[in-house]
Amino acid sequence: MIDECAPDVYDLTVAEMNDARYRVFVFDGEVPTLVDSGFEHTVDTVVEALSELEIVPERLVITHGDGDHIGGLERLADHYGLETWVPEQTDLDSSYTPDHRYGDGDEVGDFVAVHTPGHAEDHHVLIDEQTGVAVLGDAVFGADARGLPAGYFVLPTGFYSADLNTADASLERLLDYSFDVGLVYHGSSVSAEASEKLEAFVNFVGKPQD
Repeated sequence: MIDECAPDVYDLTVAEMNDARYRVFVFDGEVPTLVDSGFEHTVDTVVEALSELEIVPERLVITHGDGDHIGGLERLADHYGLETWVPEQTDLDSSYTPDHRYGDGDEVGDFVAVHTPGHAEDHHVLIDEQTGVAVLGDAVFGADARGLPAGYFVLPTGFYSADLNTADASLERLLDYSFDVGLVYHGSSVSAEASEKLEAFVNFVGKPQD
């Protein structure tokens, strides 16, 4: 399944398991860029979708080291000769050496990286304020992933979070940025007023003030 979720931004479904979709995002810009690589066993699905779109990627950026985000890194990098960017905290379970390691505040192509630990220690969000699109990774899920109406955000459950309190607190780091579209990997992405909805989620009514 291929969905255009913003101009020249595509959501590629690479697998569906237990009623959940697993995704890779592709940005067809000056330097066509994949954000995350899916599983190792879904690489062929990514290649087929890119062929259908007639996009040849040149860069691959990893948000964090979970298997559904980094599993296909080495095979995709080899297949396309990709320039690869991996968070500086991510441990790779192979001898593969990425071209670049990045951290909080670094510019990665058109994105700025924001370190948002909690779901995973190496987790980063990637924001392009010029186009108004943010790849939120697993910092949040689409609300419908938890049985709520689509179009809003929720935190991943504690089951999927290394430290749920840290994950919650990390979201405040995103409030300095403005973006209309917020892309998530689980549940539905938010296609309008994403940063405003995230701020409403973070600064909920009755939240204690420091």
